[in-house]
Amino acid sequence: MTTQKTFAPGLEGVIAAETNVSFLDVEAEEIVIRGYDLIELANKKQYLDVAYLLIHGDLPSNEEKKALQKELQGKYHLPSYVSHIFNSLPKQTNMMDALRTGISVLAHEDETLEDHSETAIKQKAYDLLAKIPTIIADSYHIVNGNEPIKPDASLSYSANFLYMMTGNVPTDLEEEIFDQLLTAYIEHEMPNSTFTARVISSTLSDIYGALTGAVASLKGTLHGGANEAVMYMLLEAKTPENFEKLIRAKLANKEKIMGFGHRVYMKKMDPRALLMKEALKRLVEVKGNEQLLTMCELGEDMMRNEKGLYPNLDYYAAPVYYLLGVPIELYTPVFFSSRAAGLSAHILEQHSNNRIFRPRVNYLGKRGLHPTTLS
Repeated sequence: MTTQKTFAPGLEGVIAAETNVSFLDVEAEEIVIRGYDLIELANKKQYLDVAYLLIHGDLPSNEEKKALQKELQGKYHLPSYVSHIFNSLPKQTNMMDALRTGISVLAHEDETLEDHSETAIKQKAYDLLAKIPTIIADSYHIVNGNEPIKPDASLSYSANFLYMMTGNVPTDLEEEIFDQLLTAYIEHEMPNSTFTARVISSTLSDIYGALTGAVASLKGTLHGGANEAVMYMLLEAKTPENFEKLIRAKLANKEKIMGFGHRVYMKKMDPRALLMKEALKRLVEVKGNEQLLTMCELGEDMMRNEKGLYPNLDYYAAPVYYLLGVPIELYTPVFFSSRAAGLSAHILEQHSNNRIFRPRVNYLGKRGLHPTTLS
């Protein structure tokens, strides 16, 4: 007789790994990144500092950070065959699908593809950190019939990323807030995409395969795609009055309001959302569009009062992306680009003390059936 094990739908509450990478301490309202508070890191450090921290375990010195910036700048450009592939994609291609394709094809020219040593994985991680922003920007421009914008090595990592997408060199404020946005998304313990990357890595597959699988996971609107849905909802409403009507109609129809609720942050607001709310206020002061901030704050109050739900990062990140000029189709790809550093850290950790993931099931189907003899 088979003994049934406890079933947790969606693996909710199940401990799937022991990690030194990150932890969500909901009671302390802290996102721990290798011992540091993520929000403090976002306010005091830059994205590349935190990426280095995740991949190496310690914050970089000024010399180490400069060396990393220089290394990445030398790797921004894509092989010509990647552009040829983007040129052959249909015009309706989803940008997450283009990103998935771009990462996957890069594996073909890696002569150390099967080298799973720590040194080799770190090198591949930095190669991908350099090229993923270019994949995102180039695929968007090419699929839309435009020439890609060449990387500008005179700009910082984050400023160059924003420049390649928008064609405009960002102001100091825009660069600072975009860098902060990337840092906010960089790592978040064990969401679906991270779990996917670790499961793939546990088979001793390569980092390209693990990140390709993570892209497919993050594409879903219940994970990464929520930021785009939030912005479309704000643009549909246009005014606070219409936004209130829209939310009330969705609630009456029992529709999910994107940007609210989180599997972990159930009783408190996502601290990353608070960070982006302040960033939005700073952008509005310079760029205007006070109505956008008013709509967001109205929605926040309504959902807290009506459903007891709080904004997650996607809710306030969406209007920040918008005021920075990032095309809506690229919100989720940018999310992934940021998260690539955290994913790489998890892949490194998985390989360092590996055990292949192989869960079991509670079988609910029939037993004892027998096929008939062929006539």
